[in-house]
Amino acid sequence: MQELSSSSVRQSPAKRRLVVASDRDRADVEGSDIEHLVHFLKPETDSRIPLQNAFPLIALAFSDEAEADLTEGLASLRALGTIPEIPLQRLDARRKTESLALVRALVEGGVGRLAGFAASVTSELAILRREREALLENYRALEDAFQARNWEPVTEIFAHDPYVDPKDEGIGQLLATGYVEQLLPVSSLGVAGVALHLHSVPKDGGELVVMLGYVESGEGVAEWTVPYAQVTAGWNFFALPRACGGGARTLRLRVSTTGTEMVGLSLGYPIASERYTARSDAAHADLDLRPLAFRVFTGLAGVRPARMPNMIAPTALLEGHFIEDYRLAVELLSQIVDVSVTPVVPEFQTVRFLEHEHAVVCHPLPSGISAGTIGRAVEPGTISFSASAVIDHPQGAPAAVSFLLAPANSNARSEVAELARKGAAKPSAFFSGWREVTAQQAININFQLDKPVREPMDLMILSRAITDTVDFSWLKVSGFRLVKQSAGASHVRQ
Repeated sequence: MQELSSSSVRQSPAKRRLVVASDRDRADVEGSDIEHLVHFLKPETDSRIPLQNAFPLIALAFSDEAEADLTEGLASLRALGTIPEIPLQRLDARRKTESLALVRALVEGGVGRLAGFAASVTSELAILRREREALLENYRALEDAFQARNWEPVTEIFAHDPYVDPKDEGIGQLLATGYVEQLLPVSSLGVAGVALHLHSVPKDGGELVVMLGYVESGEGVAEWTVPYAQVTAGWNFFALPRACGGGARTLRLRVSTTGTEMVGLSLGYPIASERYTARSDAAHADLDLRPLAFRVFTGLAGVRPARMPNMIAPTALLEGHFIEDYRLAVELLSQIVDVSVTPVVPEFQTVRFLEHEHAVVCHPLPSGISAGTIGRAVEPGTISFSASAVIDHPQGAPAAVSFLLAPANSNARSEVAELARKGAAKPSAFFSGWREVTAQQAININFQLDKPVREPMDLMILSRAITDTVDFSWLKVSGFRLVKQSAGASHVRQ
């Protein structure tokens, strides 16, 4: 009775088949200690899936025919690439008892446990794959339901509609010479973008500059510098690459423009709260108790709200930096000094300040470089500089214009002479490169520095001829806008 029980245990089927043998050797294996571990290969029926539900560690053969069957049947596994070669062991039928006992000790020992662990990992991976597919199906069902109910991935949470007052004079001059600020009366948490309304947009000749930052810390969020050609009359959506997170803070918009053309930024209806009205560094009657026309959206960043004609990505992310946008004061511009380097002695003043236009004229000469310098105009921390240039005469000859930032109190003529002689500035200076200007339309010159300025620097405006004539080539430069930044760790709040 005990032997019967032992035999039945020995012959009980195993969960994993760890040995493979040919069906020709079934008689030699049946009744042995490893019968429950063996998968019998049938070449005529197992050619497509030779090892289904098996995890063999070794192949056994007692005859030449069985060895040939195994060699042919296992060859199809090599195409998988991820399954190692299964060793084929030839056994002597006369000593099969000792050989099969050794095989059983091998597969049920450490190697067998390792094979069992690998098989368990494979099973777990299969379960995870099925669970992943189920999750994806659930997600698709939720997405279908989401779309069916026409929910918006981006939601408008606040809006000031545009209001046109017949007495409006427009705030274009404020934007060109300074800026207009607007507090957003919502929490920053989850804000994914802001839309501004423009009632008129010039075709060319300038850029709209929008900056978003936090009030409490002074830290910047993002800046958009957009040519007029990329904005439209109506709503324009300025999107963030990721929604504002962290603690709820107060957001502030600052809007300005570059160039000679005026953009029509719309204002909203008058409101009672002075805190949330638009403000500027100069007084303007249209800003009296009126906000900008704007909309605030929360939700998925990078998704354009429905019925918005466009979506504008930021040109710079300001996270971790404190940004200050400043213009060159009239007092500074009026101190421009002629430092031209040219063999020609002109009969007229080539470099001068236009007080009524807050602009500088730098007329080129037939040879050499016309230049004017403004001492200590660039403040420490400045990272970018922009201005607008145009030939201010309908028959004016084209010219080339550039900007040079040199260390404060340096020899300005020496800096210009170095540029004229070598075509490159000294290592201590920053040179913007030459840009062609015509009388047809104004151009915007954006000068991004490789690193912030550490000490005050002089600003030089340069021009030179690019044709045989300089007749009426009154090169006018205006709209000087500079941006300085400091890292959050070194920023000291006033």
